Amino acid sequence: MPNPHLQNIQAKLHFLSSEAKAASARRYFPAGVNCLGVTAKDITQVIADFKREQPSLTPDEMLALTEEFLKQATYSEEVLVAFALIQPLVKKHYDEDLLLRFHYWLEHYASNWSHVDDLCIKTAYNFLLSRPHLIRKTQYWSDSSSPWCRRASNVVWVKFINRKIGKTVYQLDIGLVFENTDKLLADPDPFVQKSIGWLLKATSVQHPQAVLDYLSINHQAMPRSTLRYALEKVNTEQRKQFLAMANR
Repeated sequence: MPNPHLQNIQAKLHFLSSEAKAASARRYFPAGVNCLGVTAKDITQVIADFKREQPSLTPDEMLALTEEFLKQATYSEEVLVAFALIQPLVKKHYDEDLLLRFHYWLEHYASNWSHVDDLCIKTAYNFLLSRPHLIRKTQYWSDSSSPWCRRASNVVWVKFINRKIGKTVYQLDIGLVFENTDKLLADPDPFVQKSIGWLLKATSVQHPQAVLDYLSINHQAMPRSTLRYALEKVNTEQRKQFLAMANR
């Protein structure tokens, strides 16, 4: 029997969708993506409307709805909606096993960079913010056969290089950062490579010299696009020197 909550959300999404929005979204996915044609703003509206109409749904019921939505998702945006359903709940609800579910979702339901980044920067970020002892445990994602999960092993850390949590400041061990980027330096997937650059860029804000030292040793093993991304927060003169060195 079809889930009426699922049908409700899908109907709201289709009502707001358009081919013009789908065409606009496809520009960001050169490898192709199955778009319904709704924007991030539309998704926020759909989730808000649904929660206003269904205030009695428990966190466990919302998690079950998320998993059912992921299993039936046809369009890229439906995956984003599924993640958004539990995003406001993850700080105060669910046990540590939710991290295992994130891993499963990345391996089985993520199919483009937006799924990875949305889960890591929003839902997983809020979950880990109240459980910082779990942050390091996501490193095993880099061993996955899924490139989207390997990308996530970098992206999930970018907001935890130096993060105020309550009255303390959490600082991710930069040795762990370099261990993970070392492991993925030869990864053939371009989106994994971009995540390496992103993580190194984020790290360079707090640890500029450590990142420059790392790049001086490893720049020849990096695609130029990864190197350029990693250098975005470095001062202009140093960036020019490294890029010139990479051209030799």
